[in-house]
Amino acid sequence: MTFPGPVLAAPMAGGAGTPALLAACGGGFLAAGYLTPDALAARIAEARAGGTWFGVNVFAPSPTPVDAAALHRYLEELRPEFTVYGLTPALPPTADDDHWAAKLDLLLSDPVPAVSCTFGIPPAATVAALRRVGTLVLQTVTTPEEALAAAGAGVDALVVQAASAGGHSATLDPSRPLAALPLPELVGAVRAVVSLPVVAAGGLATPADVAAALHAGAAATMVGTALLRSDEAGTSTPHRAALAAAASSAAVAGAGGGSGHATMVTRAFTGRPARALRNGFIDRHDATAPLGYPQIHHLTAPLRRAAAAAGDADRVHLWAGTGHRHATTGPAAAVIAAVTAAL
Repeated sequence: MTFPGPVLAAPMAGGAGTPALLAACGGGFLAAGYLTPDALAARIAEARAGGTWFGVNVFAPSPTPVDAAALHRYLEELRPEFTVYGLTPALPPTADDDHWAAKLDLLLSDPVPAVSCTFGIPPAATVAALRRVGTLVLQTVTTPEEALAAAGAGVDALVVQAASAGGHSATLDPSRPLAALPLPELVGAVRAVVSLPVVAAGGLATPADVAAALHAGAAATMVGTALLRSDEAGTSTPHRAALAAAASSAAVAGAGGGSGHATMVTRAFTGRPARALRNGFIDRHDATAPLGYPQIHHLTAPLRRAAAAAGDADRVHLWAGTGHRHATTGPAAAVIAAVTAAL
């Protein structure tokens, strides 16, 4: 299996990933997460117009139910946060599937070159249906055991995601602690149990990172965090500012100054483990946030939107991988050129 290049743009749901970013990178994956089917159709049309190879990443249904009492307790805990913006927290709807069936219908009726699935492994019949219309099917996995399960469903390739990745972990079991295995080792462990092609993802921010993943046997790599400050990314203003502050702090630390901004895996924003720049919201609520995706996501979404609009980085999810200090401003094409310099 061949891809348009050794580095693809990773799917980044919530606005950071854009069709313009894919075009600038020479290919990658659109994020279907949180989009309506109509909005996804428009994104696909824009990606086609860009003239580059692309795939679509979808959230396969894999809800993590939350106990009603735990959800109510967390709502009450968050009430003062909402009050800052004159908002009242509301009980979220029951778990939804992010328009899974409608998005699948769209991708079957208007096929794209590739579809990757995250959070859950679709049934073998669904994988077969996508393959019949000429779509390559990839599954995001975080362990060799998940890779074996994905291979059993008949997928064409795997996206192997390390715990160093920014944003949500693709783990099939959100209650399981994420193993801090370096990406090249994880790629090797997966390739030891399955023969499918592998795309490596998670924490890739330097030429050495990309070269190591390819040397471990990956057919290609994905970068996401490294692109967040690029011109074509749809990253919010407070998110860009926080990344810039982290990079500046790291430079000071290198000269003998402060310690910089750390990332950590938290479920405080969405009820599912995700890596973000540490901020006040995480400090206040990480220890008490229950598992429960997507209910916790729906609960905190109005607060996060208000915080982003106000430029309040203290109450917004600042998704970022461990290589975030290498994210730079400028054209995305320059980022791709930089991380492939050693190849």
